[in-house]
Amino acid sequence: MAVSHDLPLISTLATGISCAFIFGLIASKLRIPPIVGYLLAGIFIGPYTPGFVGDIKIAEELSEIGIVLLMFGVGLHFSTKDLLEVRKIALPGAVVQMGAAILMGTLLAHYIWDWPIHSGLMFGLALSCASTVVLLRALEEHNLLQSMNGRIAIGWLIVEDLAMVLALVMVPALAASAAAESGGATLGSILLSLLAALGKVAVFIGVMQFGGKRFLPWLLGVVARTRSRELFTLAVFVAALGVAFAASKLFDISLALGAFFAGMMIRESDLNHEAADRALPFQDAFAVVFFVAVGMLFDPKILTTQPLDVLLTALIIMVGKSVAAFLIVIFFKYPMKTGLLVSASLAQIGEFSFILVGLGLAYGILPEAGRDLVLAGALLSIALNPLAFRFSRFVYEYSGRSARLSSIFNISPESDLSQLSRNQKVSLRDTVLLVGYGKVGKHISQNVQEAHIDLVVIDSNREKVDTLREAGVNAIAGDASHPETLQEAAISKARALAVAISDPFAARRIVEEAKILNPNLKILVRAHNDEEMDYFYEQNVDLALTGPREIGRRMVEYLNDMRKAKPKPHG
Repeated sequence: MAVSHDLPLISTLATGISCAFIFGLIASKLRIPPIVGYLLAGIFIGPYTPGFVGDIKIAEELSEIGIVLLMFGVGLHFSTKDLLEVRKIALPGAVVQMGAAILMGTLLAHYIWDWPIHSGLMFGLALSCASTVVLLRALEEHNLLQSMNGRIAIGWLIVEDLAMVLALVMVPALAASAAAESGGATLGSILLSLLAALGKVAVFIGVMQFGGKRFLPWLLGVVARTRSRELFTLAVFVAALGVAFAASKLFDISLALGAFFAGMMIRESDLNHEAADRALPFQDAFAVVFFVAVGMLFDPKILTTQPLDVLLTALIIMVGKSVAAFLIVIFFKYPMKTGLLVSASLAQIGEFSFILVGLGLAYGILPEAGRDLVLAGALLSIALNPLAFRFSRFVYEYSGRSARLSSIFNISPESDLSQLSRNQKVSLRDTVLLVGYGKVGKHISQNVQEAHIDLVVIDSNREKVDTLREAGVNAIAGDASHPETLQEAAISKARALAVAISDPFAARRIVEEAKILNPNLKILVRAHNDEEMDYFYEQNVDLALTGPREIGRRMVEYLNDMRKAKPKPHG
C-alpha cells in the first residue's frame, strides 16, 4: 500500500541542497565562485520559475539559522590584531569607500528612480559591503591570503563587517525616520527610538563582556573534559543559537548581532579553534541554505524588464566602489598593486547585503524592486569577480612596462618612508636586502642583525616600516617588484637578497628584476611548493626553500641524531 508523505521541510531542504550542489559544482568548474551556483539553485526552485517550487517560508526559517552561523563564524574569526596591523589604511579607507557607495546608491535611487530617501540609503548601504566569503576564497586561490596586500583587504572587510554590525542596530531607527516622513512619528520619537536601540545593545554588550566572556569559555572547557565530541558540538550550537535567540528575545536586537558577539566571546577561549572546526561543516551547509533561500526570492524578470537599472547597480558595485577604493589607497601613498588588489576584492557584494535587504523588507523601508536589483547586482558581481582579479593583474603588469605609469602610481618619491636617507646609503656595506617582514621575514631579520650584517627591509606595509625605523632598522615602504624600489634600497651595494613574501608571482618578478640590477647578487627565495622551487632554480637562484620539505629534513636529521646517540647493547 502506497503511503503519501507531505513533508515540505524535507522536500525543500533536499531539493534545495541537491540543486545547490549541482549548480555549485558547475560554477566551480567554470572558475566562478560557487555562491553564484547556490543563488541560481534558489532561483531554479523559486516561485518565479517553472517546475518544483520550494516552501519559501521554511526556506526563510532555515536561512535564519544560516545567518546565525555565518555571523557566529565572523565573530569567531574576528581578529583585532589583523585590524590593528593595517588600521591606518583599512579604517579610513573602508569608511570613505562605504560612504561613497552609500552616496552613489542613494543618489541613484532617489533622483533617478524616485524612491524615498530612506529607501535610497538602505539600497546604498546594501551595495557598500563586500562578501567576506568571496574575498577569502579569491585570496586563497591567488595565494594572497598571508600577503600584506591580502591582510589589508581582510582588514578593510573587518571594518566593513563592524560597520554592518552597527547598521543592524541603526535599521530600526531608519524605519522610525521613514514613519516620521509619513506622519507617524516625530523627530523626538525617532531619537528616543535610536537611543533605546543603542541602550539595549550597550546593555547586551555589557552582559556579554562581563558574563558571557567568562561563562561561554568555561562551559566549553567543562564539556571538553567529558571527551565527548557530540556534547562539544552541541555546546558550540547552544552558544551560537542560544545566545542569538536570547539576545533577540531579551534585548530586542537581531539574531545576527547576538550570534556575532557569541562568536567573539568564544574566541577568548583556548578551545576557539576546536569550536570553529565543529561549527564549520554546519556553518557551510546552512550558509548554502541561506544563499538558496535568497535566490528563491529573486524574480529574474527584472533582467529583461529593467536591464538599465540592473546595469547601473552593477556599475556602482564593480566600478564605483572599486575606483573609490583605488583612489583612497593611492591617496595614502600605498603602491599601485595594493590599490588594484583592494579594488578587485571589493568589486562584489554578498551575505551582509542579503541580510540588510531582508531587514529592509521586514521594516518596509526597501521596495521589492530594491531586493531584486541587489540580488541581480550580487549575481553579476560575484560571477565576474575572478575577471576583476585578472583585470587588476593585467593593469599592474601593463603599468609595470610603462615607466610613466609606474612613476605615477608607485609611492611618491617625496614620501620619507619610500627612500633611505643619503647618510644611510653611504654607510651601507655588503648589505642583505629582505623583502617581506612577515613571520618568515622576522626570523631572517633577527638572525642577520645578530650576525652584525647591514640589513635593509622592503615591505609594502607603511605602518610596519614606520615601526621598524623606530627600532633603528633600515627599512623602506614600496613594491619590490619595481626596479625603482630595489634601487632605492641600495641593491647595487647588496651581496644577498632574501625574498620572504607569500605571493609567488610577485616573488618571481622580484627575482627577475634583481638579477638585472645586480647580476652578482646571491638570491634566497621562499617557495610554497616543488613547482615554484623548480622555477626558481631554473632562474639560477642560490637557495630556494619550502616549508614542508624543510620540516621533513629537520625531522630526519633529528631521528638520525637519535640513532647515533643510542647506546650500543653490551654483549
